[in-house]
Amino acid sequence: MTEQGPQAAAPEVPRRNWAGNVRYAARAFHRPTSTDELRRLVAGSTRIRAVGSGHSFNRFGDTDGDLVSLAGLPQTVEVDHERGQVTVSGAMRYGDLARQLHTQGYALANLASLPHISVAGAVATATHGSGQTHGNLASAVAALELVTADGDLLPVDRDTDRFAGMVVGLGALGLVTRVTVDVVPAFELRQYVRLDLDREALDEALGSAYSVSVFTDWRTPRLREVWRKQAADQPPPPADWLGTTAADQPRHPVLGMPPENCTPQLGEPGPWHERLPHFKLGFTPSSGDELQSEYHVPRTAAADALAALDDVAHLIAPVLLVCELRTVAADELWLSPNHRRDSFVVHFTWIGDTAAVLPVVAAVEERLAPFAPRPHWGKVFVTDPAELAARYPRYADFAALLADLDPKNKFQTDLLNHYFPR
Repeated sequence: MTEQGPQAAAPEVPRRNWAGNVRYAARAFHRPTSTDELRRLVAGSTRIRAVGSGHSFNRFGDTDGDLVSLAGLPQTVEVDHERGQVTVSGAMRYGDLARQLHTQGYALANLASLPHISVAGAVATATHGSGQTHGNLASAVAALELVTADGDLLPVDRDTDRFAGMVVGLGALGLVTRVTVDVVPAFELRQYVRLDLDREALDEALGSAYSVSVFTDWRTPRLREVWRKQAADQPPPPADWLGTTAADQPRHPVLGMPPENCTPQLGEPGPWHERLPHFKLGFTPSSGDELQSEYHVPRTAAADALAALDDVAHLIAPVLLVCELRTVAADELWLSPNHRRDSFVVHFTWIGDTAAVLPVVAAVEERLAPFAPRPHWGKVFVTDPAELAARYPRYADFAALLADLDPKNKFQTDLLNHYFPR
């Protein structure tokens, strides 16, 4: 079944990222309305990148050439009932895709904390939700369609050689026009927020429900909140669950922000796409004025990694809005931070002050270094290129793939060249 909605007037191509800390250096901004127009644009450009929803906090997507938004292309949702898959326009937001899928009785196995991100952009950076049996969003990808450096349309799928290297592609292999992902039957969840968790109970808490996020501020040893997203037909956590207390009103992860921006809590049942994200589509996610960093370490190293960060808690707390702890299952994707290891994820939402945050990011990375942390590709990090390469067994293979598909460096950026020099 194919659904294609009318094309509302899309906004201009953004000149800054969502957080406002990156002003794009492009010489020209484009918003093609057809795939053929996009192909001609790519073929005729010497340097080009795609911009999605702008929810990236670094310059991997910045270019001094042409910056193109794919939001003007027709948005389609094509469900393959036999294969249990959906093919969707790369620029579509996950929240919009989820709504359409749900009306047809389908769901995605997991979603990120905010539904505002584009499918292609989230996949390219291995963005994720939480749940120790759930992979990141890219792990559900079954096929891609890319416009390559010469303007050709290249379809690839799981049977394609080096496909595992192309999914988390950092936007460096081509412009992704369509993405095919696995779907599951639609389901319902309930969301409960619990308060004041002892760190000794963290491991049990993280494995206690379909998707679990734990929030802390690094000002006390205890963990401030646990957001449990559990199957709707399961009983609520008991009153004394892991020594916590139940929140008696809706919460926002960032103190002082309106809870109305967040998905329903207090155990109210609802569809998967209105419970898995923390934030509602159409409302401001997180705090808005912020920076973000995130590090994936082996799942078995969770307690030791947190203990290591205790040494720099006095640096973290003054520039922190909130810290989220999550889990992600292992996968086989070459540049996935979860490549061949189940992960414990430490996510920092910082104040919007780059000068104040960067020294703390460096201190965090130094403390986590013994655990071979892999940073989220779309967030703020300062990891040495050689150290980062050593943490990915297929790093050199991706570099070779990059040279094969983009021999003239058309999709290259300064930050990409820093980590994958040509």
